Amino acid sequence: MLFMAIVIPVAVAGLRLASLAGEVGARKAVAARIAERVLNEAMVTGQAQKSAQSGTVREGVLDFRWTLTIESSGLDTLRLATVQVAFPAQGRDYDVSLSTLVNSQ
Repeated sequence: MLFMAIVIPVAVAGLRLASLAGEVGARKAVAARIAERVLNEAMVTGQAQKSAQSGTVREGVLDFRWTLTIESSGLDTLRLATVQVAFPAQGRDYDVSLSTLVNSQ
């Protein structure tokens, strides 16, 4: 009985951690796909010249919040475009960032 009293809480904690890791991993893959899509759309439509934008994308039952920021890269003709996508998983917020250089002309 003493052995089970020690092993069961440890096993349950391990299962909870594995569940969280799986959920976060799956949602990070979706968030990365959303970040890539937002960044590509901004570059194609010319929206990558604006300083900041944000929005929400619904995938299934989840809302993924994204923010696009444009900042100087230190090079004359290039600017750094970064998309950050935030999402919840088991009561905590996580995020994924994707960056690229864009021509400022």
